[in-house]
Amino acid sequence: MKTSGTTDVIQGDEQSRDGHYRAKQDLREQMPPSDRPKPTAELDPNDAISLQAQNPFTLDKVRVGSASEEAAGIPAIWNTMLYGIRDMGPIRSSEAFLKINHVTGFDCQSCAWPSPDNKRKIFEFCENGAKAVSDESTKKRITPEFFARYSIADLAAQSDYWLNQQGRLTSPMVRQPNATHYQPISWPEAFSMIANELNSLDSPDEACFYTSGKTTNEPAFLLQLFARQFGTNNLPDCSNMCHESSGVAMTESLGIGKGVATLEDMESSELIFIFGNNPGTNHPRMLTSLQKAKDQGAKIIAVNPLPEVSLMRVTNPNPQDYGNPLELPFALLGKGQALADLYLPVRVNGDVAAIKGILKDLFERERAGRPSAIDHEFIQSFTQGFDELLGDIEAASWEEIVEESGLTRNQLHTAADMYVASKKTICAWCLGVTQQRNGVDNVNMIVNLLLVGGHMGRPGAGTVCVRGHSNVQGDRTMGIWERPPKPFLEALGKEFGFAPPQKWGYDTVESLHAMFDGSVKVFFAISGNFLSNVPDTVYSAHAMQRCKLTAHVSTKLNRSHLITGERALILPCLGRSEEDMQATGKQFLTVEDSMAIINPSQGFLRPASPELMSDVAIIARLAHVTLGSRTTTNWLGFAADYNLIRDAISRVIPGFENFNARLASEKFFYLPNAAKHRVFKTSTGKAKLIVCPIPKHDLKPDEFLLTTIRTHDQFNSTIYGLNDRYRGVFGGRRVILLNPLDMQERNLHAGQVVDIYSHFEGEVRKAPNFAIVPYAIARRSAAAYYPETNVLVPIRSVAAKSNQPASKCVRITLTPAASGITLDFSQAALDHNMHRAVPRVP
Repeated sequence: MKTSGTTDVIQGDEQSRDGHYRAKQDLREQMPPSDRPKPTAELDPNDAISLQAQNPFTLDKVRVGSASEEAAGIPAIWNTMLYGIRDMGPIRSSEAFLKINHVTGFDCQSCAWPSPDNKRKIFEFCENGAKAVSDESTKKRITPEFFARYSIADLAAQSDYWLNQQGRLTSPMVRQPNATHYQPISWPEAFSMIANELNSLDSPDEACFYTSGKTTNEPAFLLQLFARQFGTNNLPDCSNMCHESSGVAMTESLGIGKGVATLEDMESSELIFIFGNNPGTNHPRMLTSLQKAKDQGAKIIAVNPLPEVSLMRVTNPNPQDYGNPLELPFALLGKGQALADLYLPVRVNGDVAAIKGILKDLFERERAGRPSAIDHEFIQSFTQGFDELLGDIEAASWEEIVEESGLTRNQLHTAADMYVASKKTICAWCLGVTQQRNGVDNVNMIVNLLLVGGHMGRPGAGTVCVRGHSNVQGDRTMGIWERPPKPFLEALGKEFGFAPPQKWGYDTVESLHAMFDGSVKVFFAISGNFLSNVPDTVYSAHAMQRCKLTAHVSTKLNRSHLITGERALILPCLGRSEEDMQATGKQFLTVEDSMAIINPSQGFLRPASPELMSDVAIIARLAHVTLGSRTTTNWLGFAADYNLIRDAISRVIPGFENFNARLASEKFFYLPNAAKHRVFKTSTGKAKLIVCPIPKHDLKPDEFLLTTIRTHDQFNSTIYGLNDRYRGVFGGRRVILLNPLDMQERNLHAGQVVDIYSHFEGEVRKAPNFAIVPYAIARRSAAAYYPETNVLVPIRSVAAKSNQPASKCVRITLTPAASGITLDFSQAALDHNMHRAVPRVP
């Protein structure tokens, strides 16, 4: 087997280890036209692979009902009980819920929002966390008999919701070449199959090792060690698709690719901007922090194309958050607590223009001799680039800012008023900001907004990068990245006595291109549903089926198991909530949340099947079989005792010194964050104010910009149900939300069924059969649920510098479906949903 080539790598920050967040060139600029991947438009979107990779095109029983007026409340309690009792039973669900996010329990499988340092509540979870635990701990089982009954084609004809509802995987399964069904395989046979395939490759770089954010620290560390001892840095992960833009931007501007603020800062802040985020669905426990901030007098500005109900009002259903238990019934029966003080209905991809408008208003105030909140002492001492930023803001016209942001001068002026009044400001953001072609610029502008006021490195202020999956940040800290910094590789090589590969590997988009052109032949994934989360479904499906072997470590059945390489393996693993017994006894794992806190996680439920193995055991045994005499690492020792893994981590990764001892004495701990102390580990030692252009779209009269969104009944690509009560959509998912004024101008009607077409550099993609729902969305903007709309996201439409898919900014047109169907939606419900109370100004 050939060895990887060598190239220079950029050294990373020795303390924060964030050298992995380095600017990348846009792939389309790297490749000469003859070498670019085959456009999706040339693939047949109606062949078997393309169709099986997507959800069925049926509308189900979709209807529009009255959307919730506030987040959480009684419906959250009801759904928690409903999912828990239905999936686990009353006793098992009660036991599991009492363990979620506790130091002596297990970390929630869902979002990465942190738990309080002190006084964690009895019920330290949210509705969607309860859904995630119930989903993992379901009593339903998928046995080998299930796979004998259903062919792969039969399964692919079902919806993602149906697939997930079938229950937990229980046995290793294999699809042999040209087979129509999966068949049982033993663990030793499965490991040998993967090892033989890996060892027959011409180069280690013909393999990719993918990690989902569900993967905890210890198996993530082992996976990157295995990949690098095997000889490759091909370690794509879900961060490539969610916050890669955030990491690149913050590393460039602040010297660290992680957020700076803590929960304590959130709750003591005077002003919180929330950009591109729907916390009530994606990380509901964030609402508790926002509520506490409001109780302390904070103001909140919501910047989003849709007026998400969870940004407007919330009813906290947790009795421990009330000083008097008798307050709870009255609160549950009331109208909830207002959150946002101002809603800015920014257009899709209008964030740079919006922030420039706020900054321009501040600079004009200063020029007029009025208070502006611009902190020149901080700027002079800790930043660089202010003059260039000032010049750029002054050169931007108000006409351009208003047009591209979709906001009025008065709306921006009101936001500036609130900024001036605040001494402690936080900016929080999520994928609505990062999944744009200028996602890095979007985050840079958010950082600019904070830096000009000195809102960095002081209490109650800073950045809050709201991560999605529970350990996505921890996986990157553990070394799951394709562009590792030199100090990390040196420490890893020293600890384990080998020479790690120096050549940069493939990220997620690059991996798909490499699979498509035959450069990657083996794809191994720990957790996740890779196919349903990546862009350009048709292209990605054809890329995956060109592999010789695809292998997925999973708890539940998903679509990635159905679009496979020549051979395929399903390797069933333990869930977070399940007891992990190894040779030395019961084990625990650790995770890192959005605010860089390391927490232990220990399951307690009986495993769904005696055949399940832990992620750690699977990786360790596979490495042992694959590497053989080429390694001196005690892989089986790691599988027997996870303390040994943490000991190794403590010697390789700064911030984890005395890892096991600290967990034993402190229970949890924070990783170092230099920017919080106004130490900026950039190339100049100062925080950088960065000039960013306002993106121009020049939409044609019939075009919209589409943003992909989740329903309230899903987490990432996992579909728990078919309802989205926060937006008033029930019984189905194939809907597209449009502004009524845009509909009127284009003679479109509520309930009309249309086909969606995306347009990119001459390429056209289609997603058929979506029903139009009038909604209070920004003009010329549209929203629809993924993964159904991933087929519209071009594989080459990526963020500059981060190479992150631009799933939140897709140019589309609509055409009436051939069926000519119009669904009969309730006009009363549509009117109710359009006129919910929102804190707007003209």
